[in-house]
Amino acid sequence: MRILLVEDDRSQLEPLHKALSEAGHVVDAVEDGAIAQWVMSQREYDLLILDWLLPEINGLDLCREYRHSGKTSPVLMLTAKDTTLDKITGLDAGADDYLVKPTDVFELLARVRALSRRSPILQGNTLVLGDLELHQPTLTVKRGQATVELSPREFQLLEYLMRHPRQILSRDQIEQVLWEWGSEPESNAMTAQVRRLRQRLQVVGAASWIETVYGMGYRINPK
Repeated sequence: MRILLVEDDRSQLEPLHKALSEAGHVVDAVEDGAIAQWVMSQREYDLLILDWLLPEINGLDLCREYRHSGKTSPVLMLTAKDTTLDKITGLDAGADDYLVKPTDVFELLARVRALSRRSPILQGNTLVLGDLELHQPTLTVKRGQATVELSPREFQLLEYLMRHPRQILSRDQIEQVLWEWGSEPESNAMTAQVRRLRQRLQVVGAASWIETVYGMGYRINPK
């Protein structure tokens, strides 16, 4: 998933960013509400994780603005406010879940997995396309009796392709999803990433599923 993480406490931001990235997610991490507001207007996210108390624009207002724009991706609020009234306020603003700070990394990852299961193509923590199964908790792909482990970047690429089966995805679309905001991939990075993913998929007999559509991009086409 592509996640926007907004947290002004760097001692919290850095370990959460690291844990989410190692779990296979692409994470844009920012430290204040004004930057978050701009990034939200430029990119699509599968999940927002917002600290309630932020400089410039607080997380509650960001959540309200996000919902008023018509976007429906889940929002997880992080806050030290733990009264029932605070929770109701956050949920009424459009949040889907609520985690009290200081944030426990393992609980956060469990909440993220739970929110990701709302996707109609997910079965538990598994993304399924044909007889290919992509397991998020272990970053593995399985087909029949064969299983292979993926790197976080390989997992992110395969997840994005599987969420858009048979659709041609341009290099620009894929780069925007796989690389974090503010980073620029090298010119051959996409080609190298697709090659490595195909090599992994050879183990499960699905390398030919990743098709290059010359001049247009890539797609996954179940065989």
